[in-house]
Amino acid sequence: MKKLLTGNEAVARGAYEAGVKFASAYPGTPSTEILEAMVNYKEDCYSEWAPNEKVAVEAAAGASIAGVRSLAAMKHVGLNVAADPLFTFVYEGVTGGCVIVSADDPGMHSSQNEQDNRNYAAASRILMLEPSDSQECKDFTKLAYELSERFDTPILLRLTTRICHSKGLVELGEREEKPYVPYKKNIAKYVATPANGKVMRAKLEERIADMTAYSNQAEINAPEYNGREIGVVSAGVAYQYAREVFGEDASYLKLGMTYPLPIDRIREFASKVEKLYVVEELDPYMETAIRAAGIEVVGKEIIPVYDELNPDIVRKSVWGQEPEGVSSEKQAVPRPPAMCAGCPHRGFYYALSRKKNVMITGDIGCYTLGSAPPLSAMDTCICMGGSISEGHGAAKAFELSGADTKVVSVIGDSTFFHSGVTSLMDCVYNQSNSVSVILDNRITGMTGHQENPGTGYTLMGKEAPQVDIPMLCKSLGIKDENLYVVNPLNLEECDRALDEALEKDEPTVIITKWPCILKKFSQQDKTEYDLTKKSCTVNQEKCRKCGLCSKTGCPAIYSGETITIDQNSCTGCSLCRQVCPFGAIE
Repeated sequence: MKKLLTGNEAVARGAYEAGVKFASAYPGTPSTEILEAMVNYKEDCYSEWAPNEKVAVEAAAGASIAGVRSLAAMKHVGLNVAADPLFTFVYEGVTGGCVIVSADDPGMHSSQNEQDNRNYAAASRILMLEPSDSQECKDFTKLAYELSERFDTPILLRLTTRICHSKGLVELGEREEKPYVPYKKNIAKYVATPANGKVMRAKLEERIADMTAYSNQAEINAPEYNGREIGVVSAGVAYQYAREVFGEDASYLKLGMTYPLPIDRIREFASKVEKLYVVEELDPYMETAIRAAGIEVVGKEIIPVYDELNPDIVRKSVWGQEPEGVSSEKQAVPRPPAMCAGCPHRGFYYALSRKKNVMITGDIGCYTLGSAPPLSAMDTCICMGGSISEGHGAAKAFELSGADTKVVSVIGDSTFFHSGVTSLMDCVYNQSNSVSVILDNRITGMTGHQENPGTGYTLMGKEAPQVDIPMLCKSLGIKDENLYVVNPLNLEECDRALDEALEKDEPTVIITKWPCILKKFSQQDKTEYDLTKKSCTVNQEKCRKCGLCSKTGCPAIYSGETITIDQNSCTGCSLCRQVCPFGAIE
């Protein structure tokens, strides 16, 4: 049977067919749907959301060592978080096969950078596979488990946004149950002390030699000879672009296994064509290795080294042809991303934006949109969990320089669980005078409403203990008098908490608590919060058209000859009503 699947869904299907029993991930676009699809197979495979990617890889490693096939999935920046266990896990090897999925994001569609995680394969010496369509996503995932156990290594399955989210027909197979491998103590293999590590390091080189020999003869690295004038080496989605640009007359070496690279096969392929191109997104990963082997190749001197490729870009780079398109004098109105109407973050950001002489350190999530006009209530954003640490450093710097600037750090609930807890611990331990704000919207919002340790449910829908964020903050050393819990849609509460917190010289925490307006409300949400449907309207007789309501940034408010509120968008959060100085909003 064939089914139309995205690459992410196909990876999950491949893991299911391969007999995987344990899967863990932290949600992040473009990888999120892999674990969401794994829940379809919950009768055969246990799946979970981990607090962060490091935990996901460590849990998958533990499951592998305990004797079952396992999977960990994340977006590209998540592999930075997971790099610590990754490098040592490669030394130790596996019992049950283990696959680590890295979904890269060329073009930064939903990311703060566009790093090329193929470099992690070479740096950590982990066997890497790169599928080029949904069918290969399924097939390569299954193959990865065979190779993992054959070569005693975890496998890096490297995807990109287009592979993750594009759909293709996938031929489905049956699940192949893998027997549990009885656990046996093996201290020399699984305890990475320096003495054991030296032995592991030598064995790793032997393993790389074996993997290289396999790469040079593997079917997934097979050449396709057509015309001999042009040869193209490519992998992943870039291969699809190359086929469209170079056509049926060129010859191709499509690489499915890209670490270790099959240099002998590449050299043989190059010898049979007059001119060799390498087409790859982002870094010259393959090109550098090919040139180092003394093989002449055309690559990044003509093909862009950053941003996502497409056939038009490759065609222009190679042939100098401009893309054909339809021109029009009428342009769509630009609509930059914005917080939703009724977003619980907006009220707090509005209050924060009015505070003077404050540096606001931000984090990764929906609330990053607070940096956009008209709120402009965020000054920095680097990485998950970084806002509180940055805020601590900035506060110390201001203190050392004698500046009277205060620091407010904002972070979401899921991000706080991900890596903000240790940052707050640092603030308390080193006696920072920054204000840390935890924006608890009761769900992991930006990536599509995944459960987290604060929601009361697991990925598989089971009820779970909820992390009590105020109690957690107190356990880290935040004093009772320095802890505030506020309704972010109540401007008076937000103002009062901010004013008091900014006056203190000790670590202070404000927790805003209100569910995401798009969330499927739980019974607890309905009990704890007033979520009845409401809407606001403008009394035109009272309205002075001052525009102050528009400065909340709510997309439901329209400002023209008159100021109106779109009833299809408005959720009745009443922020605009609180802001209006003339009582014109009802």
